[in-house]
Amino acid sequence: MPDNGIWRRAKAELAYFSGAFRLREGKAGGAGAILRFARVRPPQRTRFQPLRSQEITPEFLDRTIRALKRWRYDIVGIDEACRRAVTLPEHRRFACLTFDGASKDIVTHAYPVLARHGVPFTLYLPTAFPDGVGVAWWLALEDIIAREDRISMMIEGRERHFAISSLSDKYELFDFLSGWLRKLPPPELAYAVNDLGTRYAADAAQLSRVASLDWADLVQLAADPNVTFGSATVDYFVLSNLGDTDAQREMAMGKAVAESALRREVRHFAYPFGDRDAFRRSHVVMAEETGIASAVSTISGVVGAQGGTNLHALPRIAWDGRVGSLRMMRVLLSGVMFAPVRPTRSAHDTTA
Repeated sequence: MPDNGIWRRAKAELAYFSGAFRLREGKAGGAGAILRFARVRPPQRTRFQPLRSQEITPEFLDRTIRALKRWRYDIVGIDEACRRAVTLPEHRRFACLTFDGASKDIVTHAYPVLARHGVPFTLYLPTAFPDGVGVAWWLALEDIIAREDRISMMIEGRERHFAISSLSDKYELFDFLSGWLRKLPPPELAYAVNDLGTRYAADAAQLSRVASLDWADLVQLAADPNVTFGSATVDYFVLSNLGDTDAQREMAMGKAVAESALRREVRHFAYPFGDRDAFRRSHVVMAEETGIASAVSTISGVVGAQGGTNLHALPRIAWDGRVGSLRMMRVLLSGVMFAPVRPTRSAHDTTA
């Protein structure tokens, strides 16, 4: 049977109802887990929602926090998560709440829930977005595909045409084009996004400004000691698409801009997009050399204790917002669904 989403869900259900997750929780669950969220907003009524997996509702966030407390997890900030990653295991495991993308929803919908519970959380900032110059091309792509029945664009030097009259056609095209755009270096990405925007009257920069936090929002959040800020480069480019010099500049400048604007040290980092294709071993080395204390990915897994997980390649559980089952979350937090973490090596050890 292929290892697809349905099969993984079936395995998780079996682990829950058989009690296997409880039996292996202590052994496989490590010191704890870092949860990754992006957008938090009420349910949308639109039929075409290709980014639905990256959204949760405020109600689900509230249920999650209540469940973590009920399951006797310590909800900690990223500094404490890193401390526990290198010390002896503690009696209670931790859960660390993190948010990517600097979405405006963080302050309008997520923060009221987080503040009401008084729990710490970490927000990773691509600093071009609160500056109003970042381009969330995925929002422009979603907007165009949602309202068009045909799309034409230049791909690899030739004009391509796509008929997308059905909903399934739209989802298929979004997956294809977003995958293609993610692989482009910045100049080619900018050209492709501008080409689409010009043809179909979509202002990617304006869509991004409306959807993103601004510095006034961030100053409001900065007044809360439960909020930790991390960086995520400047422009949220895929690091693997950059040369080493440009990648290191993006990482260093993202950290420096956030520190200057927020007037505090920014010690933590999130790899943009964060999957296995988004960054390489050399970027793990860069993170350490830039003076970053930790760097998180979106590679699934739990955090080991006693140095069992590399602090500059931390796994996270990227929650799929289409799944509303807290029992599935508990199975994932147990670690039973993930391969064992590899031992930590120095970032300068290229044998890793």
